[in-house]
Amino acid sequence: MREDGFYEDSERSSSGFLVLMAGLAFLFAVGALAWIYLLQARLSHAEADLRLEQKHNVRLMAQQAEMRRELHATSDAFGEKVGIAQHQIAEKAQELLRQQQAASHDLALQQDEIRRQVGSVTNAVSTVKSDVGGVKQELATNTRDVATTRKELASTQQQLQAAIGDMGVQSGLIAKNSTELEYLKQLGNRNYFPFTLHKGRTPVNVSTIRLQLRKTDAKHARFTLTVFADDRKMEKKNREVDEPLQFYTGKQPALYEVVVNEVGKGEVSGYLSTPKLAPKLSLP
Repeated sequence: MREDGFYEDSERSSSGFLVLMAGLAFLFAVGALAWIYLLQARLSHAEADLRLEQKHNVRLMAQQAEMRRELHATSDAFGEKVGIAQHQIAEKAQELLRQQQAASHDLALQQDEIRRQVGSVTNAVSTVKSDVGGVKQELATNTRDVATTRKELASTQQQLQAAIGDMGVQSGLIAKNSTELEYLKQLGNRNYFPFTLHKGRTPVNVSTIRLQLRKTDAKHARFTLTVFADDRKMEKKNREVDEPLQFYTGKQPALYEVVVNEVGKGEVSGYLSTPKLAPKLSLP
């Protein structure tokens, strides 16, 4: 019984081992097939990548050929332009050389002219030096004349006197002759207009008024005249020399003064004094 049982166990063990081996072989075969399938898939993918790479390389080669052609054409054009530029540079250099030669020639002429002018200036300086002595002497004479004039003006100023006009208004300084009148003009405080009137003639325009001589008394140095201002007629009767004859005129009334310095037979001479800002134009 033991022997039979032993053989049965041995047979079952052998059968189990074979089944196991068969199972392992099957699994190995399935794994091998899977591995082979995976390798084939990778090989197909690699072949596809290789074909794409080959196409890309073909395009690159075509582009490189086109670039070589364009580069060759550009090189030829650049060489042609370089040749033209070199020719232009040579022509420009020749032109600059000609201009430099012309400028040198002009400079030489200018230097000759400057030397000539310097010689003329030197001669002129010598002449001026000789004239300076005469000018200094003349200045000294003029200085003395100025001093004399100042003394005369000071004397004139002392002789001028203020007066009260026929309207009772305090007047400024009164000039009694042409010298004193010129001094008043130089002071510039008022405007002065000299005049000479003749008896029996039409009114005379003096600045913006009219004056007409009516009567004279040379023996007693008296006179009568008419003043026309602002459409008004004012009689100044039996007046004396150097007496300010006063009246107001203008849109903004200002004090005017008529002073007669000389009375002759049928004529008088004197001046009209007006404010500095009063109109100066004569009537038409």
